[in-house]
Amino acid sequence: MLQVVETFVSINGEGTRAGELSYFIRFHGCNLQCSYCDTRWANEKDTPFLEITADELCRKALEAGVKNVTLTGGEPLLQKDLPKLTALLIQNGLRTEIETNGSLPLNELAQAALRPVFTMDYKLPGSGMQTAMNTNNFSLLEHQDTVKFVIGDQNDLVCAEAVLTQYHLCEHCHVYFSPVFGRISPAEIVDFMKEKKLAMVRLQLQLHKIIWDPDKRGV
Repeated sequence: MLQVVETFVSINGEGTRAGELSYFIRFHGCNLQCSYCDTRWANEKDTPFLEITADELCRKALEAGVKNVTLTGGEPLLQKDLPKLTALLIQNGLRTEIETNGSLPLNELAQAALRPVFTMDYKLPGSGMQTAMNTNNFSLLEHQDTVKFVIGDQNDLVCAEAVLTQYHLCEHCHVYFSPVFGRISPAEIVDFMKEKKLAMVRLQLQLHKIIWDPDKRGV
């Protein structure tokens, strides 16, 4: 069974499929407590959730009628039936992406015959969660995957550059810098990218927070 707090169709607000319609499945619970978390409500123990089988959730995704499926949270990798769900989704022709916080091992899903796409965070000092990062995951990422650095200040920028350089991330996956909404201006991030000649890094804004109210759910 999987614990789901909401499902909806909207555009992807971030990642390589930003701007494309997707069927979102938001799971209950997270093992981290990031300072800037914008879905903290989904992680609370008393948040209502639906327990549903992988087969039924796949059926709902197919009924939504869009080709992209985004598995988010919370933290999707906490769901023990996630490998079964991703296999079913991919078998049925759905392009399946997992948004994960970077702390839990990707091994099982990354090495699966039916492999989903990963958009994996690396939590920087401003999140308060950097010590939880599992850097072994970097070696499992492929060209279609993404490492996303959520930037809150200049210290985060410096740390992000050091990490992407140490692990040669731009050589084998996408790398995005995304500002914490309201904490740092996109222009400040672009200035840093220009100064450091980070030509392979992409700036990405959270489209859903620009189009709708930043606190609106289900978008």
